[in-house]
Amino acid sequence: MRIAIYGAGSLGTILGAFISKAGVPIELINRNKAHVSALKENGAQVVGTMNFCQPVVAYTPDEMSGTYDIIFLMTKQQHNAEVVQMLKGFLASDGVLVTFQNGLPEVQIAEVLGEERVLGCTVAWGATMQTPGVCELTSESDALSFSLGAISKQRSKHFAKVKELLEMMGTVEVEENFLGTRWSKLLINAAFSGMSAVLGCTFGEAAGPKDSRRIVQALIKECIDVCQVGGIRIEPVQGKDIVKLLNYTNALKRAFSFFIIPIAIRKHAKLKASMLQDLEKGKLTEVDAINGAVSEYGQKVNFPTPMNDKVVEIIHRIEQGELKPCFDNLKYFK
Repeated sequence: MRIAIYGAGSLGTILGAFISKAGVPIELINRNKAHVSALKENGAQVVGTMNFCQPVVAYTPDEMSGTYDIIFLMTKQQHNAEVVQMLKGFLASDGVLVTFQNGLPEVQIAEVLGEERVLGCTVAWGATMQTPGVCELTSESDALSFSLGAISKQRSKHFAKVKELLEMMGTVEVEENFLGTRWSKLLINAAFSGMSAVLGCTFGEAAGPKDSRRIVQALIKECIDVCQVGGIRIEPVQGKDIVKLLNYTNALKRAFSFFIIPIAIRKHAKLKASMLQDLEKGKLTEVDAINGAVSEYGQKVNFPTPMNDKVVEIIHRIEQGELKPCFDNLKYFK
């Protein structure tokens, strides 16, 4: 069986290192030539909450050949239309593409490949690329988990193999309500990744001060509310019912929700949003697929999402050079 990680940045490099360490051949593919060169020469160096170095097979997209049974997709969503169309030519006739992307990407990808050839996976851990070939695992070892599911009622024959591969790194929850699982991840990304990018800080730093925590809480509340209006049941994360913990309908529950936010995110407190990493590199972010997805769904169910709308606006202004990621941006939420 031939397996690849396409878009092997920080997350993909670490996942590939774990799978390679378990003795399974896997190919890491990335457009960053310096990163690929470092992986070839020195292996994948994992630092942070875990430390090890693992030899891996790595190359750039123009070196791809043949077909794959399983492709893990870890690129940003901005170029999905062309990337998925290209990867279609590298998938075996019964091959499956597993998207790890943020937001709600499965439907768009299924339009190219068909529902039965698309799996979705969300991760509950984070990573940052320090230098080419060196990736920092920023979540604690007991937080390394995945949620795996499909939008098709009939699972691909490779479903069990994909689960087995992911279990070489962490625990895997198979989700029957995968849309609800997607929204669990989207809620976390919209609130913590969104504010990490807006403020130029880690998840923990966004959840700490009262002023920024109030915005985080409001972003979470909007996600919960639009799902309730749309009839979507948000799934627990790592066994924790985030709706029960963080939703509120009265002052007492609101105060409890506010109090528990830093505790709820403590295992990922050091995580810095990939959107912030993109901004620091002068790249465009995928905010339209994260906070923008909440706003879009809010419009669909006719429910206002002013805080998520504002995050999208601010991040686009940062992309355009009008603003910088900093805590001064809190003033735009007032």
